[in-house]
Amino acid sequence: MKIAVLGTGMVGTTIADKLVALGHEVRMGARSADNEKAKAWAAAAGSKGSQGTFADAAAFGELAFNCTLGAGTLDAVRSVGSALDGKILVDISNPLDFSAGMPPTLFSGNTDSLGEQLQRALPNVKVVKALNTINCQIMVDAGRLKGEHDVFMSGNDKEAKGRVAEILRGWFGWKSVIDLGDISTARGTESYLPLWVRLWGALGTADFNIKIVR
Repeated sequence: MKIAVLGTGMVGTTIADKLVALGHEVRMGARSADNEKAKAWAAAAGSKGSQGTFADAAAFGELAFNCTLGAGTLDAVRSVGSALDGKILVDISNPLDFSAGMPPTLFSGNTDSLGEQLQRALPNVKVVKALNTINCQIMVDAGRLKGEHDVFMSGNDKEAKGRVAEILRGWFGWKSVIDLGDISTARGTESYLPLWVRLWGALGTADFNIKIVR
């Protein structure tokens, strides 16, 4: 499958590496076609990896992962034009504001979410918020943690969420995928991030997740 990964940071490279390892063709997108991080990743990825602008990657992929830094997400996706229309965009970004240092605040407030902003900016794209509540190493390998734990998703399109659930289970090893509802429920998972940051500091590791006990 041809897949676009938007973003060149740790999350983007981790997702892209996993997808290439699974045999998919991946194009990493950045703001410029000569982005050094994207070029280095593509060179290391071999024949299954390539790079270009956000628009190049969006046009290439049958499916896309948004791994951009939250503060730059809307500018990044607006630059792709209609290249993502009709496609599923798995949104992993978070609205974290580091302008005042650590810990970050949420620039979206609690009456909106970056997931919703992304869906409004791309009305013809099937945005599914997922994987934004965990470290990138766990995103692509749920078995990295012992025992049962959960991943969440939000989105307006039922079929798109069904496909993303299949990807989470089949590609990344997730056994428990909880569908929270429409894209407005991304407010909940994004609002968890301030607690995640505090847990990271208290535990001294990013290798943790939560389990819903009923």
